[in-house]
Amino acid sequence: MSTQPKPVRIPPLPRSEWTDEVRSALGPLVDRDPLDNVFGTFIQHPDMFRRYSPLGIHILAKCTVAPRERELAILRIGSLNRCEYEFAQHTPIGIQAGLTSAEVERVHAGPNAPHWNDLDRAIVQAADDLFDDGTIAPTTWSELAKHFDRRQLMDLIMVIGVYNMISWSLNSWGTELDEKLSGHPWPPPAR
Repeated sequence: MSTQPKPVRIPPLPRSEWTDEVRSALGPLVDRDPLDNVFGTFIQHPDMFRRYSPLGIHILAKCTVAPRERELAILRIGSLNRCEYEFAQHTPIGIQAGLTSAEVERVHAGPNAPHWNDLDRAIVQAADDLFDDGTIAPTTWSELAKHFDRRQLMDLIMVIGVYNMISWSLNSWGTELDEKLSGHPWPPPAR
């Protein structure tokens, strides 16, 4: 089930319109065919894409938070923002990283859903805290600090913050789902 489509405000840049600047900014993504709509849209602003890419690479490849926990945080902030594209894109990544299909569905229910372990509940709660209040609550921080060192705590906040920004962008741009993105549990229930 899908929510009503958002208007496409900034469409992906067709490959036929790629300039040398666009190809350079895409780096290794230049050979991806088809190019995901998120990248095809983002590359409409090559300079911003080029500057964002090192942070995105850190989050997805060099983050000190384990991939499963990182994806749990990304899925929760995507759900909170009602960003279907982000949730659809990261559902298979999360499953590949070790989340179960039931856990992915449970993301929508939030931190009070049954069956979360203590760390998972704290990660989901951290996304809610940041989304609602712009800071992680003391009790959430204390629980996270039982499992994460200082760098992991810093990385978790950046994961949630970066994907909050990406969710806003995708929703506002009206980025359409890629053909390959299907089967994700959507829409999230109202909070």
